[in-house]
Amino acid sequence: MAKAPGLKDVAKAAGVSVATISRLLNGSLVLPDETRKRIETAIRDLGYVPNPHARRLSRGRSDMIGLVIPDIANPFFAMLVAAIEEEADKLGLAVSLNATLNRPGREMKYLGLIEHHHVDGLIFVTNHPDDGELAGLINRTGKVVIVDEDVPGAMVPKLFCDNHQGGYLAGKHLAEFGHKKVVFVGGPDEMISTTRRHAGLEQGLRERFGEEAEIKRYRGEYTVTAGRHAARRFLDEKLPATAIFASSDEIAIGLIEVLYSEGVSIPDRVSVVGFDDVGPLHLFTPPLTAVRQPVRAIGARSLSLLLQTDWQQPETLEREELLPVEIVVRSSVAPPAIEKKRRS
Repeated sequence: MAKAPGLKDVAKAAGVSVATISRLLNGSLVLPDETRKRIETAIRDLGYVPNPHARRLSRGRSDMIGLVIPDIANPFFAMLVAAIEEEADKLGLAVSLNATLNRPGREMKYLGLIEHHHVDGLIFVTNHPDDGELAGLINRTGKVVIVDEDVPGAMVPKLFCDNHQGGYLAGKHLAEFGHKKVVFVGGPDEMISTTRRHAGLEQGLRERFGEEAEIKRYRGEYTVTAGRHAARRFLDEKLPATAIFASSDEIAIGLIEVLYSEGVSIPDRVSVVGFDDVGPLHLFTPPLTAVRQPVRAIGARSLSLLLQTDWQQPETLEREELLPVEIVVRSSVAPPAIEKKRRS
């Protein structure tokens, strides 16, 4: 098989240097018409096809965006990936998808993609607390936009949903139905999604009930397994509240699975509100009320932040942007059983 012609072959035929052709192809050199036509003729006659990857590297760019997420199987992250891929495609960019399994070691490995010029920047999503090591690496690396969950101390743009507002909407909704005692099922205390959703829930309840409001806090991970553990604890404690705020779809799924298996009716025995609303919660029995994150808007905006940020101005990099949430009311919240008895 004949070897495909290369830059050297074109340079020899056109009577110019390899560097001249390379600079012409990547747009960094303007040549006299006669020289340019000679090169174009050589390219056409030889059938030379420029290597787009080599051209991008010569410009110091890869036209590849890195996306680091904890788990592709999680519907929330899957929808986020789809939104970013869609936006990147509109801009002619490729996306390198990297799933970390939520392990710090893998996260740090993928941050090296920027350092070795494999990608032009990273959209970075973690789902666990950081001891400071990850933040330090992000600050050294640069060109990273943090999405969904914070990495405290990282001096880069950050994009979150309005977690406090989401908790507040859940608390206000439960309070309107008369729920004073609520179990909050969230992640570790160090995560802003947990602390802000809990604070918002408390505000929403206390606006209605003041000090009479009681919130019991269960800590775990944003997983189906954690939801199952929370439900078993709830049952072991003899249903210590009339409502549960599950701060992710995954937690809610595990929670409901166990409650149903034990014959605890929703919302007759306990009301439930979820968070994220990216799964088919409308197909549950009953359909689950949930705070909806604007996942597609988060994906699109995260790519815009990565491309529009002036990375040469360190003093402007650290900023936090919040996108609004909404509560989607379905049928999983009703007045507490004791209230229903009083009214009957």
